[in-house]
Formats: sequence, C-alpha cells, structure tokens
Amino acid sequence: MTSTREERVDNALQSLLERLVPSQLSDESEAQADQRWDEANELARDLIDAGPDPSLAEDVNHAADRIKRRLLRDTSDPERAARFGGLYSRLLAQPVLGQKWGILWFLERVAEYVEVGEGGGAVGGKGEEHGEEDEEGVFDEAFARNGLPRMQRANGLENPKQAPLKDRPISGRPRAQQTPEVETVPEQTFEKKEPSEAALLRDLPFTLQGLSSTNLSFSDTSSLKLPTTLPVPLIALLHTLAEPSLLYRSLSDFVESSDGGLVGQSLRSAIGQELRSYLGLVATLEGQIRRALAQLDDGLPQGGLGKAGVTLKRCVVWTREATLGLRLMSIIVESAKGKKGGELISLIHNLATSHGDMFVYTFAERLIGNITRPFYNMLRAWIYDGELEDPHTEFFVSENADFEDSGATSVWDNKYLLKEEMIPSIVTPDFAQRVYLIGKSLNFIRYGCHDGAWVESYSKDTSRELKYGDTANLSQSIDEAYKTVMAQLIWLMETKFALAEHLSALKKYLLLGQGDFIALLMESLATNLDRPANSQYRHTLTAQLEHAIRNSNAQFDSADVLRRLDARMLELSHGEIGWDVFTLEYRIDSPLDVIVTPWASKQYLKIFNFLWRVKRVEFALSTTWRRVQTGARGVLSAVGDKVGVDWKTARLGLARMVHFVNQLQYYILFEVIEASWSGLQKTIKNPASGTLTLDTLIGAHTAYLRSITRKGLLGGAGGVDFTAQLHELLKLMLAYKDVVDGLYSFSVAEFTKRQEMAAKIENRTRAGRWGLTDADDFTSSPSFPSTTGRGTRAAKTGESLTDSPIPALLPYNSAGNGAESEKTILEGLRSRLVSLEVDFKARVNVLLGDLAYQPDVDMRFLGVVMNFNGVYSPVRKRRQQQQHRGEKDKTVVPGTSSKAVAVEAKG
Repeated sequence: MTSTREERVDNALQSLLERLVPSQLSDESEAQADQRWDEANELARDLIDAGPDPSLAEDVNHAADRIKRRLLRDTSDPERAARFGGLYSRLLAQPVLGQKWGILWFLERVAEYVEVGEGGGAVGGKGEEHGEEDEEGVFDEAFARNGLPRMQRANGLENPKQAPLKDRPISGRPRAQQTPEVETVPEQTFEKKEPSEAALLRDLPFTLQGLSSTNLSFSDTSSLKLPTTLPVPLIALLHTLAEPSLLYRSLSDFVESSDGGLVGQSLRSAIGQELRSYLGLVATLEGQIRRALAQLDDGLPQGGLGKAGVTLKRCVVWTREATLGLRLMSIIVESAKGKKGGELISLIHNLATSHGDMFVYTFAERLIGNITRPFYNMLRAWIYDGELEDPHTEFFVSENADFEDSGATSVWDNKYLLKEEMIPSIVTPDFAQRVYLIGKSLNFIRYGCHDGAWVESYSKDTSRELKYGDTANLSQSIDEAYKTVMAQLIWLMETKFALAEHLSALKKYLLLGQGDFIALLMESLATNLDRPANSQYRHTLTAQLEHAIRNSNAQFDSADVLRRLDARMLELSHGEIGWDVFTLEYRIDSPLDVIVTPWASKQYLKIFNFLWRVKRVEFALSTTWRRVQTGARGVLSAVGDKVGVDWKTARLGLARMVHFVNQLQYYILFEVIEASWSGLQKTIKNPASGTLTLDTLIGAHTAYLRSITRKGLLGGAGGVDFTAQLHELLKLMLAYKDVVDGLYSFSVAEFTKRQEMAAKIENRTRAGRWGLTDADDFTSSPSFPSTTGRGTRAAKTGESLTDSPIPALLPYNSAGNGAESEKTILEGLRSRLVSLEVDFKARVNVLLGDLAYQPDVDMRFLGVVMNFNGVYSPVRKRRQQQQHRGEKDKTVVPGTSSKAVAVEAKG
C-alpha cells in the first residue's frame, strides 16, 4: 500500500511539473533545460518533505485569503482573483481530497519561490509572463470539478515508514523525442488501437451533434455504439463524451415537438437557444480538431496529437460545462412532463432559488427569463384590459366552463375562477388575489356595468410592458391598477347605479323602517287581508299600495325607487287568509344584484314576513285595546256587575301582550336593524383593508343580513328555534284578541238586553201594568251573535281554525234556555281567557329561559327588558322535558327577579 501511494505521489508531482515547468525554452540547450528541470523537481520535493510549519494552524480559508490577496497585490487584473475564488469553491466541493490546506500551502510556497527565486532567478529560469500562464493552468487543473486523481488515504507524508521524496529517483524531463526505451510500450499500444484517436477526434463533432459517424454510431435514440477494440481509458473518455451527445439528441426531439401551451413553447424556445449555443461550442471544437489533425506528423507517436494540443481528454474538459447544462436541461424536461403554465414556471423558479450551485442558479435564471414572457403577456392583458388571453388554460385565472349567465351575481362569482395550483412561485398568493380582483373588476365594468369606454381609456393610459426580474415596477403597477379599478367600480355603484339609495329603500320598505307608510298600508289593507287568500286580487293590493305611498312620506322618494316597489302574494295554501300570503317586493336588477344577491333577496323576504306578522299582531292588539278602553267609559261600565272581573283579567292580559310585542318590535327595529345598518355604513366608509372593493361591499352586506337574522330571532342561535316559538306566541296572542273581542260582544249584547228590558219596564209602567212579570223569566234572551271576532271571520270565509293551537270558541246553544245559554257562553269565554293567558306565560317563560343563555349580550338584554318586573319565571326547555316525564322542576333561571315563582311548564 505504501509503495503504491509513493508511486501515485511521484506521478502526481511529475504531472504537475510537466504542466508548470516548460520542457525546453527556445534559447536554452538540452543541458540547461535538464538542469532547470532537476532544480524545479528538487525544490518541489524539498517543499513537500519539509512540510508546513507545525506552529501554523491548518485553516483552509486563511490560506485561500492569503493567495487571493497575493493575486490582487501582484496583478492588475481582478479577474484572476475572481477565477481563483471559483476554483477554490470547486476544491472545497471535492470529498476525496483530505489535505486541502496542504495543497493551498504548497502552491503558495511555489509562488513565493517563483517570485523570490532560490539560487538566483525564477524557478527553472522561466520568464514571469510565461510562468503566470502556466501557473494559471496549474490552478485550472488542480481545482477542476473532478479534482486531482483519486488516491487511497495513507498515513500521510509524515509516515515514518515512507522515504523522503528527495531520496527517491528523480524522473527525467519530458522531451519532444523520447528515447527508444520509453517509446517501446506506447508504440506497441498505439499500433493496437483501432480506430486511432485521430479518427475518433475526426468523428467527434458529428457525435456531439447527435449524428452517426464511421466509428461512432447511434443504435437508437438513447444509446451510442462504441468500438470494441479500444482500450479501457479511451472507452471511459468516450463514455463521458457520449453523455452530451445523447442528451442533445433527446433535447432536440423535445424542441422539435409541438405539445403544450404557450409557456411550454417558450421553454422549447429557450432550450433551443441553449442548444444553439452548444452547437457553437461544437463548431469551435471542430475547428480546433481540424487544425490539430492538419498538423499531425506520422513520425511521432499518435501523430503528435499531444503536441497539437487536442486530445479526447481535453475535449472532455472543454465540454464539461456544456454537459452540465445539457444534463440540467434534461432534468427540467423530464420534470416538466404533465406540467404547464404556472406549474412549469414554479419548477424552473424553484430550481433557481433553492439550489446552491451558482452554475445551476445562473442557468435557471436565464431560462426563466424566456419562459415567463407568455405569462407576463397574459398578466398584462388581464390587469389592463380585463380580458383572459389564455387559449391553453395556463394562467392562474380561468374561465368557468359550467358558467351560465343568470345575472350580475353569477358573472361576478362564477364566470372566472382562481386556480391556486397554477399560481407560479414568482408571485405571492396575495399578489395573485389582487390580480384576480383587478381583471374580474375590469371585466365586470366592461360587461356588467356597460362602461367599456372607460376600460379602453384606462388600458391606453396605463398599459406597460411587464417582464421577469422587474419586481419593483411590477408591484407598483399592480398596486396602482388595484386602487384605480376598485375606485372606478365603487364610483359606478354609488353614482350611476345609486347603491346607497337602493339599500336605504330596502331598509325602509322591507325592514319596516318607514313607519308611517307601513301603518297606513296595514290600515288600508286590514279589511281585504281578513278575507281568504284565494279571494285576493293583484290590482286591489297594488291600488292600496299606491294609496299608502301617496299619503305618506314615501311619496318623496325617487321614481326609480317607487317603481321597484310592488305588492304580491306568496304561494297559496288551503285555509290561509290574506295576512298569511301578502308580501312586499323590491326588485333589484343588474348590476346591483351582485351585492343584493338572490340569497339576500330571500333574507329580506324572510325578515319582512316576520316583521309583518309582528306588526299585524301589534295592530290587532292596539285596535282591540282602543275599543276596550273606549267601551270602559260606557258600555262596559254598565255591565260591570256581571263581567267586571273578567274585564280586569282581560285588560291585564292585553297589557302584558302589548308590552311583549312592543318590546319585541323595539328590539328588532332598533337594537338589531339600526345597529347592523350602522355597522354596514361604517364598513363601507372605512374598510378594514384600506381599499373599498366590490367583494368588501358584498361581504359587508352579507354580514349585515346575517346579523339581523341571527340577532333578530330568525335563526337557530345555540340550537334554539326562536322563529317557531315566536310564531306560536303570535298565534296565541291573536287567539286571545279574538276571545277579548268575543267578551266585548257578549258585554255589548248584555248591555243591549238590559237597555231593552229597561225600555219594556218603562213602557209597561206607563201603561199601568207591572214592569216585570213571571213570564219575563222564561223569555228567550235577545238575539246574540253566534260567533265573534275571529269566529265571525271564519264563519264568513269558511276558514278552519285547526291550524291554531288554541281550541275553538264554545258554540252557542240557541235551542236551549236563554239564561243557560248565556251562562255557557260566559263560562266558555272565561275559561278561554284563563287558559290562553296561562299558555302565553308558559311559552314566554321558555323563550326568556332560552334568551338568558344566549352568547349575544343584546339577546340576553331582550330577556331582561321583557321581564323587567319579574312577572315571568324563565325556565330552560330541557327542564320542561323533564317535567313532561313527571319530574316537577321549580328551578328559576339565574339573573331573574327574586319575586319570580317557579312555574310548572307543560310538556
């Protein structure tokens, strides 16, 4: 092992000296050249045997810095220092070289002896300029990518068993004409080589171009057939040269193909440009080979190829960098299969940014500059014209193939899609989102708002060329385009299409914000809506709507707003009356329907129907309350001895229900709708992103409606169905109102009967007869209506009351005794009043119990306001279910008045 290592060190030193020291100068004799060679050999051996100073630390970076400073100090060309930096990086990348610091130390010592000279003059007497050129060649070879020849690690130069280099025989100086002894073996080897190296060199340019030749032929697209008579060293060299040849053939096929989109074609063009550069290198190499072959001397070994300066080994060195480029392009082509557009750009960009090799980085940057041109052309058309010029779907914005134009909402939401997987890594997701919004807004302005003239003017004034690497200008262009386009779109919505005016109209008419209009409309429609739904006519409703508009402040709204307002009937069902199917409609057309979407229109309809029911109950209870309060001074006071207690109970129940409805209306109209409207206005004026966009408007309007439906007890907040609870309470209050109307009719009938009896007594007294006789006790009661209130409406319309949770009024028995009939009717009214009031309180207790546990503070506050005096005892619904199983629970909800008494809830 030691002798083998010694031989390798000798061979390496011999090779280094042959490259560093000229064989024979033109002005010296053979003896002088031999002497110079021996001196240089002895100097190198002495340096190696002496080794570095043990006190010196083995710091590779320090040694490299010393050499770089020497190059900068001794030469006026800074490129030599830069070239040394590249060679030093390649030296560090060689894992087989363990003594990197020793190599640099040795070369630095050689440079010192060359400058200072030992024994007078430079080493070997060579000139300074010639020495520098040879030294540079030494650096090139020493720091080549493949490094020095591989040697097995031994114990090192300091191994005591290894003889010093100066004690070993010195190899002779290489000569142009070698002695017969030295030539014997090579001559025999050269005679055995078929074909010769010169013939292989003659065929090499064709092979590098992917063309078959006499000695080197391509059996197929992926293999090259080599001669079988060549020695192993030449076969190894040809293997190395076969790689660029095969890579070139495969890359040429890729360039000539036509698959893929615009970015793929740009990749082909960029690779084709690199291949043309490679062919330029092949052409240069071919010229060198031709000149070398023209200088061949048959009298010399191998025809004097080494002296001519062109060999297969040197061709390997010259094509090494080109081979790396071809290899890298082949990797890119293989990785690009199945990718297009942004995916392909991301592939090349990641190769440039995530690879540490400067060669790979530079090559990838050169490629990406060419292949991104189609992408930036598509980007320019999208952000300046709002047009998608993407025939091969390579852009990260694509047109939806399933799109069906059904209004501005569908155009804005569904016409174009953002494909996140196609966003190239050269842009950020936020940047891509902005680009998507800019183009979509321009397209919407052109086709949705019909303002194509502004888009054309904008494109003409602001359009500029976009290219890779110009990050500052690109970011500035996107920011300016984003602000300009968004401002124009919002301006169109606010001025040309009067967005704020229509949103305010929706709030006034569908959310009952215009109180005088709603009150007048309800009063004028009350008689009609009491009739069955199938007897309602569109022209009647429209006439009443026009009447309400002309006699309220709604008449001062713009004609466009009033034109959109209309009254219509919902889908009819059996047994429904006009109140159940009547609704108002506010028509929204394009492009405003991008904000007031079909979903939003349904939400407005849902809110209006609920508020209309609450308003109807409030109107009915107020009407009955006015009648009762008016009658209390006349009719009702006359029959107080018989129904006075009943009327006290009825008035208390009415007052409780009126308070409940008024608090509910106040909460929804002011605490919910007005607060949400204020939040909507604030978002529109001061958006969180700083720039008001159409998406911001859509999101703010959607949040506005969701807040109303959630806080307005129209959604299932916390798993509780408040809507169903409120509807049942409203039905119960209407039934209670009907019973009160029945009691009022009974009181009026009793008052009439008493008036008739008083008149009869007065007439009999004037006639000289008894005012009352025994027969009067058995006379039938005066005529009394058989049905009252809601019963009257049902009798006229044929409406069934089976949909109400309240049992029907007890019918009068006209065939029985009058006194008994009156008693039966009065007892029925009393029992209905009591049962309805108890049921109302139980349902309100459940509602307040659910409100007390809501996360929203306003909803909890509603429960507190409704039970400000502790008259109710809120309970949880789950407690009610336990009571249904027979477990009586008398738990009071925390936070209620201490005066509240637990009530047993019904199952």
